[in-house]
Amino acid sequence: MILALACFTAVSVAFGDDLGGAQVPEIPFESVPNFLKLPPDLYLGEASGVAVNSKHHIFVFSRGNTTGPAYAAAAAQILEFGPDGKYIREIGHNLYAWSFAHAIRFDKDDNLWAVDKGSDMVIKFNPEGRVEMVFGRKKEASDEGAEAWKHPRPPLPATNGQFRQPTDVTWDTQGNIFISDGYINSRVAKFDKNGDWVKQWGTPGSGPGELNTPHSIASDAQGNIYVADRGNRRIQVFDPDGTVLRQITIDVPVPPVVHMWMGNPPTAAPPASTVGTAPPNGTMQSGSPWAICITPGPTQYLYSADAYPGRIYKLTLDGKVVGVLGSMGHQLKQFGWVHELACPSENEIYTAEILNWRVQKLLLNGATEAPVKKTKTKH
Repeated sequence: MILALACFTAVSVAFGDDLGGAQVPEIPFESVPNFLKLPPDLYLGEASGVAVNSKHHIFVFSRGNTTGPAYAAAAAQILEFGPDGKYIREIGHNLYAWSFAHAIRFDKDDNLWAVDKGSDMVIKFNPEGRVEMVFGRKKEASDEGAEAWKHPRPPLPATNGQFRQPTDVTWDTQGNIFISDGYINSRVAKFDKNGDWVKQWGTPGSGPGELNTPHSIASDAQGNIYVADRGNRRIQVFDPDGTVLRQITIDVPVPPVVHMWMGNPPTAAPPASTVGTAPPNGTMQSGSPWAICITPGPTQYLYSADAYPGRIYKLTLDGKVVGVLGSMGHQLKQFGWVHELACPSENEIYTAEILNWRVQKLLLNGATEAPVKKTKTKH
């Protein structure tokens, strides 16, 4: 595979860069208390995904509804909530693809896409909640020696016709589909709007265009593809054909006090990542992108969340950090491994958290909740 390289630029934004020497500002925000209202007999597990449709309904991909033994359990469930947080329904109850929830997204037509890391499958649901398209195929239970994927070093090359622990999905302006794949493979898979295979790009590594756990993926209004290259502690930006445009690293210093969820802080990475050199334990480094989302226009912003020290960063699309919010912890306005972000507007963000088993609705810069229109119920 030949990777096309454009004029590659690295954008490394440190504390105070491009801000006239001033510190990166803290963004004032609030977390709506008790936002999601679950029925008495329903619980979230690890909240791995969150998405918001055009009606402002919130969908949560939870590692709940767990069935089976502790190992190889089916841990995936999509729950729908209204704009006021009231529970509406479950989508795809006991679906064949459900194994281990990873991410969900809405396309421009309000189709819901679910990415299951355990089954290696990506499912497209129409707005009514029916399955419309299937990508990938899980291992058959009848296969000899069927077991979880191993992580050999050096990594195995990608295999045609098979995902290996995919992570996320996005689309360009033409409706082409881009799937980040993932924990075993280190690539982006491209399909056209009809689901036909187009190409792939990315191989294991830390150089331009190489990937180390592409964990989240998003696109801007021009159709550029942003890949959260988590293990390399950077966001790589590609055009829709896979040409590398630039990389973004977030180098805001760690605050003096971090509320560790468990264990000691990770060993710090070098002050600035060098292109072609992977940071030690990049996944747990400050600024390492676990989840990204891009706001709608007219001015688009990129939000990125890390696991340590547990912050969310607001960036311009060219990679300049313009603000930061939150910290690690168990309380409201603190985060425990934000696994997916949804940002339906610049000042409204939803966080799906692995460690805290919850979704938070965040209102930034004094934003207030929009009034919910009441609909009459026919009897």
